[in-house]
Amino acid sequence: MEIKRDYYLEQLKARENNGLIKVITGLRRSGKSYLLFNLFYNYLIEKGINKSHIIAVALDDLTNEKLRDPYEMLNFLKSCIKDDNLYYIFLDEIQYLNRFEEVLNSLLHIKNVDVYVTGSNSKLLSKDIITEFRGRGDEIQVYPLSFKEFFSVSDKTVEEAWDDYFNYGGMPLVLSYKDSSQKADYLKGLFDKVYISDIIERHNIKNRIELDELLNILSSGIGSLTNPLKLSKVFSNTKGNKISDKTINKYIEYLEDAFLLSKVQRYDIKGKKYINSPYKYYFVDIGLRNARLNFRQVEENHVMENIIYNELKVRGYRVDIGIVNVYDYDKKGKRILKNYEVDFIASKGKDKYYIQSAFSIENMEKSEQETNSLNNIKDSFKKIIIVRNNIKARKDENGITTIGLYNFLLDENSLNL
Repeated sequence: MEIKRDYYLEQLKARENNGLIKVITGLRRSGKSYLLFNLFYNYLIEKGINKSHIIAVALDDLTNEKLRDPYEMLNFLKSCIKDDNLYYIFLDEIQYLNRFEEVLNSLLHIKNVDVYVTGSNSKLLSKDIITEFRGRGDEIQVYPLSFKEFFSVSDKTVEEAWDDYFNYGGMPLVLSYKDSSQKADYLKGLFDKVYISDIIERHNIKNRIELDELLNILSSGIGSLTNPLKLSKVFSNTKGNKISDKTINKYIEYLEDAFLLSKVQRYDIKGKKYINSPYKYYFVDIGLRNARLNFRQVEENHVMENIIYNELKVRGYRVDIGIVNVYDYDKKGKRILKNYEVDFIASKGKDKYYIQSAFSIENMEKSEQETNSLNNIKDSFKKIIIVRNNIKARKDENGITTIGLYNFLLDENSLNL
């Protein structure tokens, strides 16, 4: 089964031979190696690149153990370059290569090479490599499968596929399991034995219980406003443990650096400024979040919000939470300040969208609740409500577009309908 990941493949094509090292980052097991060694490789062959001009090394293969030495690697690569034509260098699992930053910097001095690397542990995925190159590395972040990618290889109806996706997420190997218990066991093992083990080893964490408890709290509260100080109080009040907000902040940064969590800031729309705290956190893969909670607390409305956020990120948008401050009068005629929230502000270049995630709008009261914030934004950018109902895009008298979830997820141009 081949999953076409055209969005990322097009990004690689656009960056081909741009003089920078292409660094494919993202959550482990999300398909980075497959993208490079299968999809991009096949693209190069189809366009006529000779196989001898594609140098591919899988550093996690024991037969390539000698090449983990930086001098052996450089000598090997130079020995493969026989002429002045362009060579493509693919280095998979770059963290196995000792002093890999220096090796990659050395490759920048060879004029006729185009370099692509992937990695599968937090050493690479923590963004260290991008910082090291300071403008000479070109990052492409790969996410787990979007719902559209997931559905494209499914033999189920859209409703059945959605039921699978909101429970088990988009890690590509999940598709190879037919039984729900196997999917659950795979995700739980991946979370525990791969991601958390990497973080603990890299950062020399002594108290794993604290990290586990923090993950449970964050998993339970996706899309809820919080900050390290608030979380510290939760530990003290409900867990009976004292853990400082500074320690919690470090742990959250580790989870972000490993691409497990994504932090979203609040933005004052009228004041045109960011609000530093509190934040919201979403999981990069909802199946991993659900596995963390042993598939309890799988509330579809919260899961839907997380998936919409991930979809916007996959499409390349910067995503913030919007705050709209409005003065009104209470029943006694006293002037009061009301704060309305916009679930997401999605921005890319000159385009901007205000988006609400609404599981259902069953009555006028719920409709007003979802539209109050949008109606109080006076600029001309598009305002959208995404609902669980399977409906086509339609616009009300105030210019607010309502669109069904499936139409949003399956049409990459859905924000412009």
